[in-house]
Amino acid sequence: MRLSAVLSYANDPRATIDQAVEWERAGVEILWVAEAYGFDSPTLMGYLAARTETVLIGSAILPIYSRTPALLAQTAAGLDAVSGGRAILGVGASGPQVIEGWHGIAYDRPLGRTREIIDICRRAWRREVITNDGIYQIPLPEGAGTGLGKPLKMLTRPVRDQIPIYVAALGDKNVRMTAEIADGWLPFMFVPEKAHEVWGADLAAGRAKRSPELGPLEIVAGGALAIGDDVEPRGRNFYNDLARRYGYVAEAELVQDLYLAGRKEEAAAAIPAEFVERTSLIGSAGYVRDRVAAFAEAGVTVLNVQPIGPNPAGDLAQLRAML
Repeated sequence: MRLSAVLSYANDPRATIDQAVEWERAGVEILWVAEAYGFDSPTLMGYLAARTETVLIGSAILPIYSRTPALLAQTAAGLDAVSGGRAILGVGASGPQVIEGWHGIAYDRPLGRTREIIDICRRAWRREVITNDGIYQIPLPEGAGTGLGKPLKMLTRPVRDQIPIYVAALGDKNVRMTAEIADGWLPFMFVPEKAHEVWGADLAAGRAKRSPELGPLEIVAGGALAIGDDVEPRGRNFYNDLARRYGYVAEAELVQDLYLAGRKEEAAAAIPAEFVERTSLIGSAGYVRDRVAAFAEAGVTVLNVQPIGPNPAGDLAQLRAML
């Protein structure tokens, strides 16, 4: 497995990038830059490209509703150019809370939008003249707009005409589509011991339609990281539906009830320790080594972690040695 890490999007971005440089030296091969409703991801990725040398730089994720397909293609091509071919375009639908509450855009047809965006981006990087007759009308048809739009191809020549596209997906149909057409899959709250039970059939169905030209599907999963004999898992909020699919039905209902009642500390305390342990790599070196083996057995190709211990760079270097 390759080693990747997620950068914080809530801290001072300059300090975060300073930390990212240390993580690159520690052996991290991919750095993911998130975007929620704080700073935008592409600005930080461009700064990260200037400060690093070898690490791949991925967006995790750019919400598909916040940008046109053409702009997503331009952003990935621009990052690929300034980084010397180190870009990964990570996209996802995000959720209605952010899309409708922050961006003010209706959260509709996420699967169809994602499929069209992937196709348009790949054609744009090949510098094809872009037209599209689907959810995205390119150019605008007669009767819409000024009528002056015409099909165009990307003005500049991309460094690569095949930039990897990874999709954040949890639902069954979205996972099937991702396994069919994306270069990589970004699941959340991945429990390796139960992953096949929850997602195995959907991954198999998508892979059955997958073009051989795409190569194997990359699976990016992991969790919080802290290595040592005196560290313990920390409670995290989590997506209720997925927790139920893993078998934590009663626990998920309790946590949700407590959280919605405003009792957030009680909700965090109610998260089963077993669930936190299975979705993280927190513990002694021997324990973390066993968790690495479990993720590998589940088919994970990129171990993705969020260092939370007192020595993040040291933990990453130790984990890199395990891999």
